[in-house]
Amino acid sequence: MKNISDTFNPRDAAASGMETPRASTEDATALCRRTMLKLGFGALAAGAVGIARTASAATPASGSAAMPALPGGKVVKLVPSWDTVQVGQMDPGRPAAVTIRSGDTVWYDGTWTNWGNEPKYGMGFKEREPIRKKYPNGAFSLIGPVVVEDAEPGDLIECRLMKMRPIDWGWNSAPPGVGALPHDFPPYLRYLKFNDARTYADYVPGVKIPVNPFQAYLGTQPPGDKPVSANFAGSYGGNLDCAVLNPGSSVFLPVQQSGGRVWTGGSMGASGEGNVDQTSIETAFEEMRIQYVLHKNKALDGPMAETPEHWIGFGFADSLDSSLVACLRQMIGWMSAATGIAPVDCYGIFSVAGSFRVTQFADQTHTVYATKPPKGIHCMLPKRIFSADMQRRISAYVRA
Repeated sequence: MKNISDTFNPRDAAASGMETPRASTEDATALCRRTMLKLGFGALAAGAVGIARTASAATPASGSAAMPALPGGKVVKLVPSWDTVQVGQMDPGRPAAVTIRSGDTVWYDGTWTNWGNEPKYGMGFKEREPIRKKYPNGAFSLIGPVVVEDAEPGDLIECRLMKMRPIDWGWNSAPPGVGALPHDFPPYLRYLKFNDARTYADYVPGVKIPVNPFQAYLGTQPPGDKPVSANFAGSYGGNLDCAVLNPGSSVFLPVQQSGGRVWTGGSMGASGEGNVDQTSIETAFEEMRIQYVLHKNKALDGPMAETPEHWIGFGFADSLDSSLVACLRQMIGWMSAATGIAPVDCYGIFSVAGSFRVTQFADQTHTVYATKPPKGIHCMLPKRIFSADMQRRISAYVRA
């Protein structure tokens, strides 16, 4: 029989250091308001209960817990297995890996490396290529789906990225025919070991790469009854591959099917923005925690994200030029609707304060995979430019 999930009681939670079970909504709300006021976030309390981050919530390099759980939810364990993992695609016919309520935290008791957890440390190209070709729909080992009760199209699911701790190794590679410079270098593969604290990896002698873990793939199930490749990105999220979405961030995903059906995969230890050789430090996580919060009747045209310092929007297309235009138009529409600022003024604000960065530069020319759309841009809009009242309005626009 499937042993997919376990719900923990207070003694289990206390013994393992996990969050306490669901309190009453009234008590949770009062506690969260008091906590935010104590931490100096009174300007954010109205209309954004429990969503503020403290300065100390910036991601620790070890991937330890980076934000407190909103009170009131329970912790649900999700173990990766062939019952809960699907490589390379989201299948709308797969049963729920777990079914949760808004505010619950899913404790992922590990994630898998790309290609069904088959790669091993030190494995050479000849051994890896047959594994890669076994999964033509995509490399990511997606775990899910997580079904959120009462989630319906027109809602948003906020994915609060609380903790990601990598295993002790990973790799960076550029197989034939991929990356920004597919003809300049031979196939490339380098294995890396993380230190015990998971704070860095030695890349070559004299070069230490800080660990900044993130999930490359995070998406709700798109409409339709056919599987969707994990190489794709769209209005539902998907292959965002955004290196700044570390613990301490929230990702907002539009619900497009009942229950939301959230899938995640592609565990990374660190990446430069742009991902120019096509891979990050590909790894898996010993542990990951995501708290899911449902916001009813809070629609967005596409995924958005929030870090302690920025709001982030995305654009994907066949070229970087078109990706930037798509990202900018989405962000102007969101900002104008959230703040009441005229679109033309938003255009100017993004020009003088926004930072548009390359998310990914996929160029897969003679390979089993095809990333669609292949180019991505994300915009980082600093929160500090807004007054406290305006920050409240922006937060309330996406939150119940």
